[in-house]
Amino acid sequence: MKQPNFTISIVALILLLSTVGCSSGLSEAELAYDSGSDSFKQGLYAEAIPDYDKSIQLDPDNARAYIGRGGSHAYLGKYQTAIADFDKAIRLDPDIADAYGNRGISYHKLGKYQTAIAAYKEAIRLYPDFAWVYIYRGMAYGGLVQYQAAIADFDKAIQLDPDDARAYIARGDGVVGIR
Repeated sequence: MKQPNFTISIVALILLLSTVGCSSGLSEAELAYDSGSDSFKQGLYAEAIPDYDKSIQLDPDNARAYIGRGGSHAYLGKYQTAIADFDKAIRLDPDIADAYGNRGISYHKLGKYQTAIAAYKEAIRLYPDFAWVYIYRGMAYGGLVQYQAAIADFDKAIQLDPDDARAYIARGDGVVGIR
């Protein structure tokens, strides 16, 4: 009689360990990345950076961790640091459109509209349906007083995502004062 109870106890222990966690299936680098991403999504950019740092330290080839850390730096106004992270992500994986788009935003915030436009163009080449990139490129064109190009980008963004109010607002402003 005691034998079935022992077997049931072993099975219960195995189930418990598999759900609670001898191993979650994720590496330590992935767990750190996920933690950074969770903080980022909550707007806790400074808190996200150490998690991304840890993920990068454990897996220096994770382009997404550089993008996350770069985005965190950008939200904190550290655009040059953000650009360095986006550049590293692009070197690791030149086909990640977000890295180019986010690099463009950082250059844009620094007032380097031509460089921003080049980054936005590369993001669009890789992923032509990135409505938000058209919006930001349109704003960069506005910063260069190239209003026809700006309006064309806002129109394209509206075509791709008619629910994104930013494109309508930017187009409605006539791109005057958009920077």
